[in-house]
Amino acid sequence: MPRPHLVAPVPLTESVAARYVWAIARLSLAWVFVWAFLDKTFGLGHETPAARAWIEGGSPTEGFLKNAPAGPFEGFYKDLAGLAWADWLFMIGLAGIGVALALGIGMRIAAASGALLLVLMWTAVLPPENNVFMDDHLVYAIVLIGLAMVSAGHTLGFGRRWSKTELVQRFPILK
Repeated sequence: MPRPHLVAPVPLTESVAARYVWAIARLSLAWVFVWAFLDKTFGLGHETPAARAWIEGGSPTEGFLKNAPAGPFEGFYKDLAGLAWADWLFMIGLAGIGVALALGIGMRIAAASGALLLVLMWTAVLPPENNVFMDDHLVYAIVLIGLAMVSAGHTLGFGRRWSKTELVQRFPILK
């Protein structure tokens, strides 16, 4: 009598459904970063009034860093408020992380730099308002690292194609 052919189940992180959930999480976080960049650049009126837009001479870091910091790093962050180099680094970070996440490329660098940016933002408001230590910045940072670990850019993104390029093959950190 022939033995039945058994197929090992696909690990949950490799299932089609899981890949799409991770892709949607990636695209959702991409929008968080892209929206922050657009709102601060053009003053779309959600958090940044048009008169304070970066293109109108406003500072993307000044309002938050002058008013929000609390806790052990308050002085450090208030000293950075409105500095041109801090504005540029912040905005380049928002745009770069958002675009990389949206396209699904450079996930390792996007995850690392995004997690760093989010942890820095978390340290600016210690302790968090609604919890003794946990807030959305830390949760987003953890999710970003998870996105890179499961190659979330391969589904609904260009990550698979990107990872096969000669440049990425030579420098895997660019995956």
